[in-house]
This record gives sequence, C-alpha cells and structure tokens, in this order.
Amino acid sequence: MNAIPPNLNGSDGTGKVISVRGSVVDISFSSHLPPVYTLLKAGNSEQIPIEILSHLDAHRVRGVALTPTQGLARGMTVKNTGGPLKAPVGKGIFSRMFDVFGNTIDRQGELSDVHWRSIHQYPPPLGKRSTQSEIFETGIKLIDVLVPLERGGKAGLFGGAGVGKTVLLTEMIHNMIGHHEGMSIFCGIGERCREGEELYREMKDAGVLQNMVMLFGQMNEPPGARFRIGQAALTMAEYFRDDEHRDVLLLMDNIFRFIQAGMEISGLMGQMPSRLGYQPTLSTELSRLEERIANTDTGAITAIQAVYVPADDLTDPASVHTFSHLSASIVLSRKRASEGLYPAIDPLQSSSKMATPGIVSDRHYSLAQDIRQTLAQYEDLKDIIAMLGLEQLSSDDRKVVFRARKLERFLTQPFFTTEQFSGIPGKLVTLKNALDGCEMILQDKLDDYPERAFYMIGGINDLKK
Repeated sequence: MNAIPPNLNGSDGTGKVISVRGSVVDISFSSHLPPVYTLLKAGNSEQIPIEILSHLDAHRVRGVALTPTQGLARGMTVKNTGGPLKAPVGKGIFSRMFDVFGNTIDRQGELSDVHWRSIHQYPPPLGKRSTQSEIFETGIKLIDVLVPLERGGKAGLFGGAGVGKTVLLTEMIHNMIGHHEGMSIFCGIGERCREGEELYREMKDAGVLQNMVMLFGQMNEPPGARFRIGQAALTMAEYFRDDEHRDVLLLMDNIFRFIQAGMEISGLMGQMPSRLGYQPTLSTELSRLEERIANTDTGAITAIQAVYVPADDLTDPASVHTFSHLSASIVLSRKRASEGLYPAIDPLQSSSKMATPGIVSDRHYSLAQDIRQTLAQYEDLKDIIAMLGLEQLSSDDRKVVFRARKLERFLTQPFFTTEQFSGIPGKLVTLKNALDGCEMILQDKLDDYPERAFYMIGGINDLKK
C-alpha cells in the first residue's frame, strides 16, 4: 500500500517529491532517511526550503515548506542540506533586520563577523538557572505599581484587536532601551510589515538601533516561516546571554500568530484538531519556545510578549496555555480603551508573581493592595450609581468613588510613541514618583484638584505645576 513508484524514488542521498498539499510536501528517499528538523532544498534551482517534521515510513518523510510552493511538482529532485535551519549569531548582527533564514532584509549590505547556529536548542538545565528575583522598571506607572515585571522573566500583554498591545510594546522598547544596558531583539511573528517598517524607522531616529536586532516572519509568509521565526530570535538571544554574558530584552509580537501558524501546519499535516480547532500539540510547541527564555548565572533573557486574544475571550486555549508560562500577565481592556484610559490595562485582571512583600518593598505591596481594593469597590458601586445616582451613596462610598476615579486618571500616561497622534509630550515616571502620587490620592491629600487634572500627566509634580 505504501509502495512508491520507482521513478519517484530518490537515490544517493537525494529525494523526490511525491505529493504537494499547500505548504506540506511528502518526499521519498531510497536509502537513509534524514532526521526530523533537517532542512531540504527542492525545486529546479533548489530555491524552496523544506523542513522535515515527521517520518511516515521507511522511505517517506513529510515536511513543511518555508516559502511558497508555486512551481513545485511531483518527481522533482530534493537535496539534503545535511543540517537544520540555522540563524546567524555574532557581533555582526547588531542593527540589522532578518528573515527566518538569516537573510538580511534591510538593504544595508552583506553580513560580516557572524557564525551560524541551529535554531533548535534545548532550554538551559535547572542547575544553571538563576534563582534571584529582581524587578525590571519600565517607566510606565500602572505596570510598575500594580504589575511589576521580573528581570529574566516573561511578561504577556493580552488583548483583542485594536486595544493597544503593539503601542504598549513599542513604548516599552523606547523606555527600556535608553536605560537598559543590555541589548534588544524584536521578533515580529505574523504581524503587518507596515508595523515592522515603522518600528525600524522609529528606532533609527531614536539612535538605539546599534543595540538592537530585528527579525520578521510577516503575515503574508507561509505558516512554516511564521512558526520558526521565534526559534531563530531565541537562538540569537541565547548567544548574547551565554557567549557574550549580556542581558537581553526579547520582544515578541505576537505569540498568538505563532500558535496560529502551528495550527495551520497541524491541519495540513493531517493531525486531528483539538479543542476549538487548535492543534493537539499546542502545549508542547509553546513550551519548546517559552522554556528557552530563562535567567542563568551568566545573563538573563527578559521577554515581553504580545498575545492577541480572539474575540476578547481569555478562556481561549491559546491564552490559557500562554498564561501558565508567564511571571506577569498584563490584560488590556476594550472598555478602558473606549473610555480613553490609556494604557488600557485592566488593573483587576492583570497580575504579577513579583507583587509580593518578599520582592517589592512593604510600602509598595500595601499601596498596590489598597489601589486594587479601591478600584474593586468602585467597580461594585458602578451599578448602584447607574441606577440611583451618586447622591444615594453613603459619604464613605462617595469618598471611595472619588479616590478610584482620580487613581484611574492618574494611572493614565502620555506615551513617547504616540506624541505625533495625541500632541501630548511623552512622560517617563519613576516607581517612587508613581507610588508617592498614588499614596497622596489614597490619603485624600489632593482633594482640591478636579479629576480631569490627573488625566494624562506624568508624576504628581506635573499636577502641582
């Protein structure tokens, strides 16, 4: 039943194409089968790279093409490259922009001073991992006060379409690169090429491109390229962490597109879909990517990842599986965005493992708890206010409402990356300033100021000006 016609049997280490279904290609070899993850080259001029994903039997392999398969036909010869897909690493990759194959796409000439390394690496063993927890300041009030990030940790920005994930990610790059002594890697997975081009220009204008590397597997590329671009970015990050002993800031936009690419490949490979049509190997594929992001005794990879949430449903399997890997989850709210409260982070749904008394100061912890409690009480009172009006509340409840509304507005912030749209100059706020402002609001020391005075300011000194 599995017999292959003689004219489709490869010989001398070369293979022959026996079927093409979208991006998935079946190839036969007469003798030795190449291992899984081996890169093959197919087509008349060997221009179509194919990565082997499974062995079907003693003579056939199934792989996924990393470029479009137009022009590929049955019977065409397939060459074994003898190794996996590789990414360039070394000092020569700074300020450059790459695709999944390690080719430069910024038209800035040839690469130099690099060597090539397989994109498939194991996570660092537990014995090499660092056990210290440190806070990573971003200069964004709401994040630093309520959802502090971890140096060498993984933070996720969760939100539906158009609530500000990419803007928040870009603002973090802007704020961190200035006072972040390490280097940054931006990885665009299945996002718009316009966003990549804008980011490149912004980083160039800001003069921080020399400490940055960018990789893109764009929305218009086949699922194979989108599926592997994250591993290529991690290979570069691991080089700087392990070989150069530097701290790396890894920014990924968007993890959902990585999962989506895996779902497309899984369907083409003929695997039975799991819940809501996701691939049965979702958990394994995500773990292979996420577990490589780690803090070792030589350096740290701090990852900030945007995660698109389909239909704003946080119980979607893609979101649920991603939550389990993160040290901080920042949830963006469409309701807050519609009210103009930017960044549109939901303080009650967002959480961080760093917000404990052992890691942040006791004052920071108690203030964060008081802020959450005040905002939660206000949320409960909103229905009563909508039905009966503010006048029907007790004087204590009215105070809670006024405090919460001032806190909500104080936790908004003008961004540097949106100056050209809003006309408001961007602000960077230290953690101390943010905590001082929140404390004064909670202690009713700023009752003389109207609510609108707290909207889109930096520290509390801006209010007094």
